[in-house]
Amino acid sequence: MFFKRSPKKIVKDDDELLSLYKASGEIAYLGELYERYVHLIFGVCLKYLKNEEESKDMSMLVFEKLAVAVKTTDIKNFKSWLHVLTKNECLMLLRSKKYKQEKAAVEINAEEGMDMAFSLHHTEDDGLEQNLQELAGAIEELPPEQQTCIRLFYLEQKCYKEIAALTGFDSKKVKSYIQNGKRNLKIHLQKLDEES
Repeated sequence: MFFKRSPKKIVKDDDELLSLYKASGEIAYLGELYERYVHLIFGVCLKYLKNEEESKDMSMLVFEKLAVAVKTTDIKNFKSWLHVLTKNECLMLLRSKKYKQEKAAVEINAEEGMDMAFSLHHTEDDGLEQNLQELAGAIEELPPEQQTCIRLFYLEQKCYKEIAALTGFDSKKVKSYIQNGKRNLKIHLQKLDEES
C-alpha cells in the first residue's frame, strides 16, 4: 500500500521572506513575517501605550507601515528593526497625543480667562522670561547643525526621520547632533547659573 506524502511546509527565514516580498510584492510573504512577530509587536505597543485597544490599533498600523517601509529600507536584522519601528510609531503617537492635550489645555485656559492667568504667571515668576532668553542665547551659540536639529526636534516636535528628510543629514547624524546639542546647552546654562 502506498501512501501519499503530505507536502512539508517549508519554513522560510526572515531574510528569505523579505527578499520574496520585495521581489514580488506579494503580501502573503509579509503576512507570514508579521504573523511570526505579532505578539512582540503587541507587547511593545502595550508597554508604551498602556491601553489594550490602542495597542491593537497600533499593531495594525505597524503592519500597514511595514508594507511600505520594507520596500525602501535595507534591513539587516528584521526582528530588531521591527521592534524599533514599532517603538517609534508608539512614541510618535504619544508625542502627538501630548501635543493635542497641551493645545487643548491652552485653548481651555484662553476661554476661562487667559488674560488673568497670563498676568499672574508673570508676577509669580519674573525669571521665566530671563530663563527663556538665556536658553535662546545658548541655542544661538551652538554649531549650525546642532541648532537646526535642536529646534526641529524640541520646538517643532519633529522625529529623527522627518529632521533627516528636511535637512539632508543622515538619521544617525541627526541623533548625534541632538544629543551633542543638548549636552552643550546643559553645559552653557550651568555656566550661566554659576556666574549669577
